[in-house]
Amino acid sequence: MSLAGKVAIVTGSGRGLGLAYAQELARQGAAVVVNDVDATVAGEAVAAITAAGGRATAVVAPVGTTEVARQLVRAAVDTFGGLDILVTNAGVLRDKSLLKMTDEDFDTVINVHLRGTFTCVREAFAYFKENGIPGRIIAIGSPTGQRGNFGQTNYAAAKAGIVAMVRTWALEMKRAGVTANAVIPVAATAMTRTVPYFTKAVEAEDRGEPMPEFFRKELGFGTAGDVSGLVAFLASDEAAGITGQAIGAGGDRLQLWSHPEAIESAYHDGGWDHAALQAGFPFSGKLQSVGESLPELPAELQPEPVAK
Repeated sequence: MSLAGKVAIVTGSGRGLGLAYAQELARQGAAVVVNDVDATVAGEAVAAITAAGGRATAVVAPVGTTEVARQLVRAAVDTFGGLDILVTNAGVLRDKSLLKMTDEDFDTVINVHLRGTFTCVREAFAYFKENGIPGRIIAIGSPTGQRGNFGQTNYAAAKAGIVAMVRTWALEMKRAGVTANAVIPVAATAMTRTVPYFTKAVEAEDRGEPMPEFFRKELGFGTAGDVSGLVAFLASDEAAGITGQAIGAGGDRLQLWSHPEAIESAYHDGGWDHAALQAGFPFSGKLQSVGESLPELPAELQPEPVAK
């Protein structure tokens, strides 16, 4: 087991993707601090991990504050004797288009995803640095943070910010031997259950059958378990040379997302004043796309029409 003797915290790990990450870390030998806002769900997650032969404890609290971040680190140290790995997965959704999104909708998502990642990473890194531990930071991003998505101003901002923080942390943590990476999962969740496009994939998973190859290969869309292997790998000693990266995982596909780079340059003597731009914007016909563009479903994977 590649993580034998290691201790991990996984925020938002009572169910879904977070639970899959916690279970895989435990399967690879790590003791795990499970975190959720629901005590029953957190307890069930701990029970599932221990029943499978792993070690786990729970901290029931919403991430975001420094106090909760400290509570999580203390739980790892007091219960298992240390901390080596932090996976920041906790999140909430408050999807609304811009004019319908309230201040509370925006602040709630930013507080859990972005501030929660910041406070937990700051606390974990302080422990790593003070104790000379070559720790692992794995922050969970989203395709929405990379490309945008209708109705997700708050979520897109948070997930894009997480990747930007990871790139910064990779620089700041390098001397301490700590790595920081972002994982961009593409997997079946409670949210994708409500999207007709993914109906056949979700139905297959519910039956315990492999998802159709179109989803797993063409879309790189799969189960939570398809992402957890990457999380465990990035937490291991074998990944010591990987830092500052955004890596996508889903179905049968692994992706390395590029850092933002200028893709076109244009020069104009004296600079690009208003008149020069009016005379000819140099990037017309070369503008970048926004949002995800999904290919058309094959006929056999089209959802059944809803009876009226």
